[in-house]
Amino acid sequence: MQLGEWTVRSCLAGSFGLDGGAMFGVVPRIMWAKALPPDEFNRVPMVMRLLLVQGRGHTVLVDVGAGGGHSPKNREIYAFSDMKPLRDVVRASGVDPDAITDVLLTHLHFDHGAGIVDPDGDGWRLVFPDARHHLQRSQWEHAFAPTPRDRASYYEDRMRVLEREGVLVVHDGPWQLAPGFELLVFDGHTPGQQLPLIHGNGTAIFFCGDLIPTHHHIPTPYVMSYDLLPVAAMQEKSAVLERAAAENWILFFEHDAHLAACRIVKDGKRFTKGAEVDIAGA
Repeated sequence: MQLGEWTVRSCLAGSFGLDGGAMFGVVPRIMWAKALPPDEFNRVPMVMRLLLVQGRGHTVLVDVGAGGGHSPKNREIYAFSDMKPLRDVVRASGVDPDAITDVLLTHLHFDHGAGIVDPDGDGWRLVFPDARHHLQRSQWEHAFAPTPRDRASYYEDRMRVLEREGVLVVHDGPWQLAPGFELLVFDGHTPGQQLPLIHGNGTAIFFCGDLIPTHHHIPTPYVMSYDLLPVAAMQEKSAVLERAAAENWILFFEHDAHLAACRIVKDGKRFTKGAEVDIAGA
């Protein structure tokens, strides 16, 4: 897809499963299970859908998925499947992995940020050693002092490689990578979740991250138990959906196993899924 000077591609870094109750919070199972049937362990299907963006001298990868090197216990819990080496994923999308200039990490939960490294003997090596890795300072600080609720989502040994290799670029609040490529910041899910908004040709793509992980999470009350501040997450989502409907944005879903992107329709006070959008790739 072409958005002005930006070429946008979608790619898949793998599939996994998360507990349906955790994914839908206070929403009763009888409601969410109709749309997204769980398996025998109550897991709903999820993917790690990444965005490759090229333009204005940048080749950008938004999030990196979970990567490899997981313990047998975690492989069993999360039912990882179709996990491919990230450089191969990028190459299969028509981009030279050595050309990646910027890795934008929405946040450092393992399904978004653990793929920054590959196993290397008893340690880890960066997948994109020449790229700048961008993150919000508040997320970086929180990742090393998480709450008991989200401690298991962070893999400290992997995160430390960013610091060791000197590739980490921290930001304080919203910022712009280049004209037409801005990062908005949200704190409901986790401190300092930064989500790209890419403009061009009179429209825009918004990378939903964990603010709206699937199109099933468009309704305002549908927020995750993983959200540290669920009321704030609802308010942030409502503000984004209001703007998305008014400005005809395309919403790009990182975790939706069945739908990559769509527009939003406002019907009275409710927001619903609009036209599906085909983005090149997965």
